[in-house]
Amino acid sequence: MTSQYHNAVLDDHALIEGLKSINPVWGDMTVRVAGEAWGMPLIDQKTKALITLALDQMALNVAGEGSPFAAHIDMAIKQGTTYAEIEELIVFTSVYTGFNKGATAMGALNKIRHERGDN
Repeated sequence: MTSQYHNAVLDDHALIEGLKSINPVWGDMTVRVAGEAWGMPLIDQKTKALITLALDQMALNVAGEGSPFAAHIDMAIKQGTTYAEIEELIVFTSVYTGFNKGATAMGALNKIRHERGDN
């Protein structure tokens, strides 16, 4: 599967509207800054999406109010990432972030998949 978007932020209008619905000024700033970072040419969109998920795990930013983990999973899937690849990423990243963070990230992924009916 290939990337759905050339720029995973600027080309995803639902994401843009979601960010702006949190707060219009904050959403606009977030879209501009993140869009510029996602527009850098040397790292492909799928790899950037996987890096983003790894950073969510590192920061334990995977659950709770305001957590972007589900949105970042969506972003990764839209860029051609499979759930199996996300699971492998979590296992791999656990070596560096700690196994408790890995367990939390895997649990959050499993919950999101269950809620969506994705297997």
